[in-house]
Amino acid sequence: MNLNYPKISIVTPSFNQGEYLEETICSILGQNYPNLEYIIVDGGSTDNSVEIIKKYEHRLAWWCSEKDNGHGHALNKGLGKCTGDIMAWLNSDDKYFPWTLYTVAEIFNEHNDVLWIVGKNAWFDEKGRLLDARNLYKNKFDYLTGNYQWIQQESVFWRKELWQLAGNTITDKYALMIDGELWKRFFMLTNLWHVNMVLGGYRGHGTNRAIVQNKKVHAEMLEITHEMFKVSSTNDQRIAKKIRFIRAILHWYFLKKAKTAVIYLCKALYMLAFTAKVKRQLVYKSLNYENNSWIKADVPYIIK
Repeated sequence: MNLNYPKISIVTPSFNQGEYLEETICSILGQNYPNLEYIIVDGGSTDNSVEIIKKYEHRLAWWCSEKDNGHGHALNKGLGKCTGDIMAWLNSDDKYFPWTLYTVAEIFNEHNDVLWIVGKNAWFDEKGRLLDARNLYKNKFDYLTGNYQWIQQESVFWRKELWQLAGNTITDKYALMIDGELWKRFFMLTNLWHVNMVLGGYRGHGTNRAIVQNKKVHAEMLEITHEMFKVSSTNDQRIAKKIRFIRAILHWYFLKKAKTAVIYLCKALYMLAFTAKVKRQLVYKSLNYENNSWIKADVPYIIK
C-alpha cells in the first residue's frame, strides 16, 4: 500500500524489567516502520536493562537511565520529547503485534476525524504466548456509570492534537491508574474508536502492579469516574443516571436467576428509557477492515 507514513512516537518506561524488556523493544523495532520515533525511559535499573537498551540505542530517538519519581514521571519525560503525529506508550513487559504500526498508520491516514483508537484486548502469558483476545467496547457513558473495566493501554494510540487538547501531560495525582485518568480526559473531548484487530497485548506475570495492588486500582478508578461525572454536562449526567437505574434492576433479576425475564426487561426498559437521539449517542464506534479499507460502524450499546 502506498502510504504517507505519519510519524509514530512510542515511549517505553521501564524499571528492572530486563527479563521482558528486549522482547518489548523488538516488538516495536522489528516492524521496521519507516517513520518511528522510539524513546525509552529507564528509572535507574540495577538489572541488565541498561545493557539491553544500549544494544538498540542506535535505533532510538532518545533514552535515559536515571532515578525518577515513578511511572507517571517517567512517562512525562518521554512523552514530552515526542514529536510524532501519533503517540502511544508500551510498558516494558508488554508487546505489539508485527502489523501494529502499519495498521495504525492506515487508520489515521484514512480517517482524519478519528483522534484515538484501541484494538481488541489481548493477553499474553509470562512467556509471551497469546492467551486470548476479544473486543471490549467502552464509551464515555461506561466511564460515567463506573463500568470502566478495561480500556487496554497497550492497544491505545492517539493523535498528538488530542494529547495537546487534553492537557499535554500524564497526571501525578494517581500512583497506578494514570492511563484511566488520561482516558477520562480523552472521553471528555471525543469518541474512542474500536479497531476490530489485535494491536497490542498485556503480559500477565507474578509482579504486575495492577494485579498485586488490585484494590488500589479500583479505588483510583472509582475516584476518576466520580470526578468525570461531576464535571460532565447535565444531559450526560441524566443519561448516566438512567443507565445506572436500569443496571441496578437487571442485577437484582440476575440474582434471582430469572434469566428470561432479564432479557425481556432489559429490552423494554432500554426502549422506554432512551429516545432515538440518545441511543445514537450511546453507540460504540468501531472500525472494521473491509475491501482494503477501514470502514466505520456503530455497535449498539448494551447495559451490562
